[in-house]
Amino acid sequence: MTSVLYDLPGPKAKRRNLLLSLAGTLLLCSAVAFVLVRMAETGQFDARLWSWITYSNVQNLLLHSLGNTLAAFTAASALSLALGLVLAAARFSDNRLIVGSATVFTELFRAIPVLVLIFILFFGLSRGLGVNISSYWAVVLGLTLYMGSVLGEVFRAGVLAVPRGQSEAAYALGLRKNQALTAILLPQALRFMLPTILSQLVVVLKDTALGFVILYPELLYQARYLGSQGQLGAPIIQVGMVVAAIYISMCLLLSGLAKLLERRLNTTAKAPQRPRSTRRGRRQRVAAAG
Repeated sequence: MTSVLYDLPGPKAKRRNLLLSLAGTLLLCSAVAFVLVRMAETGQFDARLWSWITYSNVQNLLLHSLGNTLAAFTAASALSLALGLVLAAARFSDNRLIVGSATVFTELFRAIPVLVLIFILFFGLSRGLGVNISSYWAVVLGLTLYMGSVLGEVFRAGVLAVPRGQSEAAYALGLRKNQALTAILLPQALRFMLPTILSQLVVVLKDTALGFVILYPELLYQARYLGSQGQLGAPIIQVGMVVAAIYISMCLLLSGLAKLLERRLNTTAKAPQRPRSTRRGRRQRVAAAG
């Protein structure tokens, strides 16, 4: 079947693919080398432009901004997952009013950019309705409304990807619809949804940087502040590289955690379960022999 859908490359195709790979690698290395040479020529590797990272006040400032980023990410991720589960459950309801309301909510907030939501929450509520909201909660709620709507569709698609026989078997056992959804369908759908959930959580982590627009003191805000300091040499490129390395490290850590969880789920699903009667019989035989 695989040979019908995809022809294995022959000797000429392998040579062509190898040449294309070498050419692409050469172009990429040339681009990186050009950037490094230009940075060296313009003095971007001078020690005076990197000395700022040795100051304890700057290190404490970066650690504090990292804590603010992680605080917004943690709250927005938890609330987004909860909102997504609620919206997905509402889409499976038998009540047309609930289904319609959840559909309108999902489509509305999926279509609005996160930055616009943050602006509405931070500036619109205070000026239009007189409701003051902090920059932290503006970032968290803006990310929650958008990502919760996206994750609601992810959860719904994951449940629909479970074979239909699973839900039919649950109903045959006398389970109600919400019981079948929470006890049977969602645990199985988690394996289908996990890669997409991971990608959305990475988006949540990176979109916390939008908080710098409303002066939320996260990593990008502090990077912009440090990069504009003349007494430090205005090291905007150097600060940007350090902050980018921090974001990359957090995303890699999140990806590794998700892969570990996925591996454990797959191992649990594939592990054969020994019948309970066999274990009980073995204990009885051991007791009798003793």
